[in-house]
Amino acid sequence: MKKMVALVTGSNRGIGKSCIEEFAKAGVNVIINYCHHKTEALELEKYIKETYHVEALAIKCDISNEEEVENMVNQIIDTFGGIDILVNNASVCRDTLMLDKNIKEFKRILDVNLIGTYLVSKYVGKVMLEQKKGKIVNISSTNALDTYYPESCDYDASKAGVISLTHNFAREFAPFINVNCICPGWVKTDMNKDLSFEQINKEKRKILLNRFASVEEISKLVLFLSSSKASYINDSIIRVDGGRLND
Repeated sequence: MKKMVALVTGSNRGIGKSCIEEFAKAGVNVIINYCHHKTEALELEKYIKETYHVEALAIKCDISNEEEVENMVNQIIDTFGGIDILVNNASVCRDTLMLDKNIKEFKRILDVNLIGTYLVSKYVGKVMLEQKKGKIVNISSTNALDTYYPESCDYDASKAGVISLTHNFAREFAPFINVNCICPGWVKTDMNKDLSFEQINKEKRKILLNRFASVEEISKLVLFLSSSKASYINDSIIRVDGGRLND
């Protein structure tokens, strides 16, 4: 029986890496997308192959570059013959004072988080439409739903756009492709590694579970939404934040 194929963008670390491992555990062939950090991606590729005995392929691609996205999708089709699952996870964030933000950097946040999600969904979606089946899971953020810090306004806007894309692609790809979106709150990833002990404790006090999520708590939900168990879940925005209280 032909194994399913999953592409996870930004998957050499953090939530994306955890998604790759969850898919591999489930017997799914995986594509590890990265833009920088080649060594990490190749090490993950080797680890997945040796540990889970599925096919793994690391592909360098800047998802904000349309030509690179098209080439990546073509390479996947040439290698695997199809794509069953897409997880739009790649994301960048750079918090600075709102009135001091550099427009070039602001646009880079939008290019990766929003335009990148659009481009990968566009090209993978065309493949899935030909197959008449597929699952797309977008990773947004609770920042898209609530305003916490003006320093994150560019990130917030990009993630709100991902929610909008979820709704629009769900309609465009109906009835063949399920398109859903997860909005995590605080997650223990490299994106938050520079937070001070005081900042972490301050944020934990706002969460009913009094802790940040692990990457596995997000990736296991991604796996569920990508499975046949979630066949009737579509166009849904799922908040996963441990019960964050309003400021």
